[in-house]
Amino acid sequence: MIYAPPQLEVETILAQKNLLPLFQPIVDIKQARVFAHEALIRGPVESKLHSPIALFNAASLCGLNIDMEYTAREVIFNEYSRSDRSHPLFVNFSPDALLLTDSHLAFGLTQLARSGLKASDIVIEITESSTIRDYAVLRDAVTRFKSLGFKIALDDLGEGTSGLRLWSELSPEYVKIDKHFIANIHNDPIKLEFVRGIQKIAVESNTLTIAEGIETKEELAVIKDLKIDFAQGYLFGRPFPKFQYVLTEEVNNLLNKNIIRLFAEHQNTAKQATVISLASYQTAAFPEMTNEEVYNWFDRENTLNSIPVINHQSKPIGLISRYDTIDRFARRYQKELHGKKPCTTFMDANCLVVQKEMSILAMSELILAADPKYLLNGFIIADGERYVGMGSGHALLREVTNMQIHAARYANPLTLLPGNVPINAHIDKLLERRIPFVACYCDLDHFKPFNDAYGYRRGDEVIQFVGRLLSSQVNNEHDFVGHIGGDDFVLVFQSEGWEATCNDILDTIVKVTPDFYDLKDIQQGGIRIEDRLGNEHFYPFGSLSIGAVQVHPDAFASHHEVAGAMSNAKKQAKKIVGNSLFIERRRLAPSASRAADERLA
Repeated sequence: MIYAPPQLEVETILAQKNLLPLFQPIVDIKQARVFAHEALIRGPVESKLHSPIALFNAASLCGLNIDMEYTAREVIFNEYSRSDRSHPLFVNFSPDALLLTDSHLAFGLTQLARSGLKASDIVIEITESSTIRDYAVLRDAVTRFKSLGFKIALDDLGEGTSGLRLWSELSPEYVKIDKHFIANIHNDPIKLEFVRGIQKIAVESNTLTIAEGIETKEELAVIKDLKIDFAQGYLFGRPFPKFQYVLTEEVNNLLNKNIIRLFAEHQNTAKQATVISLASYQTAAFPEMTNEEVYNWFDRENTLNSIPVINHQSKPIGLISRYDTIDRFARRYQKELHGKKPCTTFMDANCLVVQKEMSILAMSELILAADPKYLLNGFIIADGERYVGMGSGHALLREVTNMQIHAARYANPLTLLPGNVPINAHIDKLLERRIPFVACYCDLDHFKPFNDAYGYRRGDEVIQFVGRLLSSQVNNEHDFVGHIGGDDFVLVFQSEGWEATCNDILDTIVKVTPDFYDLKDIQQGGIRIEDRLGNEHFYPFGSLSIGAVQVHPDAFASHHEVAGAMSNAKKQAKKIVGNSLFIERRRLAPSASRAADERLA
């Protein structure tokens, strides 16, 4: 039953201003300090209207939702006015409240003035609490509030259907990423990509981002790596009647050091495949079925290898093998002696029963270490204690083989780009078909000092970016991008505009690379690192060297020779300071010695 409070209860709360203001800190991630607070409101303590949802739903049912908003803000403003007001205050406004008449706006400004506050103290946090019918009208209203000195934040981005439209229309100073996309982000590649995309849009639109709902240090580590500006959540402080200005020592340590974590998106997908993908439903036998009935069942169905036995609660209790049954009944008098006995007499009660969540790799290791009969007879797949289906040794071997093929094609877990085997196979195929192409060896300059200075997590980000950049620039129908390993990539062009594409890649590297460095290093144009002897060395921003070879099939017999030519061209490119493209314009002849000495590493 839905609770419908009497209007008198809501009116009493409004008249007495019986509301509890709470404040939750918003933390500046880069500066490791409290930047602002969000104001939250609660109804009377120990009342059914204590929660904000119940409070505002009740007010809305009584037609007093705007009155409740104004009263809540008055209580919040009064409490905020008693603080030092050195930190901005984020205050929730519904779109309905922003679209009120001039008299209501004047009343709101009067409320602010009575508390001794200025518009510049307040960040209006727009909530998507009601359907927006006219974006143009809302945009005009927001423009008016901005002209008065208020700043604007868009709340819960990603929760509703119109968040991106609001962002585009209102041009807020801040966007708050909904806590749903932050929770467990370190283990969820989809959430990671969503937040990464939001941050990219924010940077391009000059908007600051706030990640809501951070509760764990792992979530904070990812948010830091994605360069989100601000953070809010229980990790920093719960909503509290008093303003919190001091962060705990643990939070300070987390904010002031690099926390390196390998994201879920880079984990081996083979480890995530589970045995449920092997399940095929096989009708099971019940304990009261006789051995003769089971024998006849095998006789009717020649492809049936084994029969699971379950009780009447669908719990697996054993497995009957085709081979054992036919072998036993082939002996003299066995059918007459045991045919009428229950099938549980000779079933394998110690059969292999695995849970559907078990990984394929774990399953393969288990079955190879166990009795060979399990590979022949198969295994039972269960969901808790409930029978789900059967898995066969043949299906397991097929799946493991498929995963090995997949791993060979996408050998690099960091970028998921093809590795050495498919690179070599592609080059050999082009040579075999006598198709001319251009092979490029791409190598990052000053990458090791960057890795040493910032840690491998930041280094991985650079490598992933380069992988995405190369993939996005080439013609996906004709050109091939491979990742040899580390910071080395290969491009194999069949399209004609390859040189312009390489120059576009280098131009992008020049523009984007500084963003991977910390502010102090950006200001000095690179990083300073001491070697083991204490000598300081300066390394400018990372760059990309590309060595290109125009391959004529007549001049090369195999991918080994192409690899050697690419390697030589790359060495020439690295002699040029900064981002460089060296094109080997000589018509090369194959060299057996070079083919033996120089290969893709």
